[in-house]
Amino acid sequence: MGAAAEAESVDVGGQPAERLRVTLVQTEPILRDPARALALMEHAVAEASAAGAAEDGADAAAGSMGAAGTTGAAGAGAPRILVFPEMFLTGYAIGPADVRRLAEPATGPRFASVARLARVHGCAIAYGYPELGEMPADGGPADQDPADGAPVYNSVNLVSESGELLATYRKTHLYGEVDRSQFAPGERLPELVGWHGWKLGLGICYDVEFPEFVRAQALAGIDLLLVPTANMTGLEAVAGTLVPARAYENQVYVGYANYTGADEVFSYHGLSTLAGPTAEVLAQGGAASASEGYELVTAALRRAQLQASRQVATYLADRRSDLYS
Repeated sequence: MGAAAEAESVDVGGQPAERLRVTLVQTEPILRDPARALALMEHAVAEASAAGAAEDGADAAAGSMGAAGTTGAAGAGAPRILVFPEMFLTGYAIGPADVRRLAEPATGPRFASVARLARVHGCAIAYGYPELGEMPADGGPADQDPADGAPVYNSVNLVSESGELLATYRKTHLYGEVDRSQFAPGERLPELVGWHGWKLGLGICYDVEFPEFVRAQALAGIDLLLVPTANMTGLEAVAGTLVPARAYENQVYVGYANYTGADEVFSYHGLSTLAGPTAEVLAQGGAASASEGYELVTAALRRAQLQASRQVATYLADRRSDLYS
């Protein structure tokens, strides 16, 4: 998987969790207005956290009833992670000039705002944004603004509930002229992130449509792939067919967070999807966002289901890699 993936992040979160609660935030694009995007993020994170706390309480109550002979949910306080769409902080198809103008380094001021939300609400957050990369080694022309010479990437940050930056991934598979005109391609596959005993992988939109991309991460050991996306109307087969297939053939969970509505170039079909290792769609968004401007698409992922499915669907172990080179 390359140098980045080989240096696996230190596992965070203490004891391995039996369950994770994953929420995909499906929203209309917010164009060229990071402050407004962060305000929507704050509302969505607060709502998801309140819902998660209520569900934790119900699970705890059910677990205590189970001791008296009624089947209940074991354990409470499942770790929570929210996934926002591709280029969420600025909108996706906003043009090369605005992408560069709004780009910032991975740990820039907007990251600090997201980290604060993660700490306040006790949840991890994955979000898309334009990342200002490193300057070329030669520094560029003497009269050039340094930021103008640095590449801009279509990136996703994964932030822990303590506000730590767990990983940054730069989209490697660029889709169409909009992607190629706005961004430089990433050159590394994602790092494997350990979080509460689960192994997390990252992708962005078009990446998940390449079987090799997901398989490489599955072979490295991921349990859950998080995919911010900006998938257009007419390409609903990705959410309906490819996302469940990637989950099944690799025996992982996949969370695919999409937009609805439209920007100045594209319309988006929604259908944000959480798929499990049996190819079951655990939760899926509608074709339009809620009246509040977003829809929360949530499911509890269970380690026991993952382990049981992997005992039956042994694709990774049965591969004939000697025939594929």
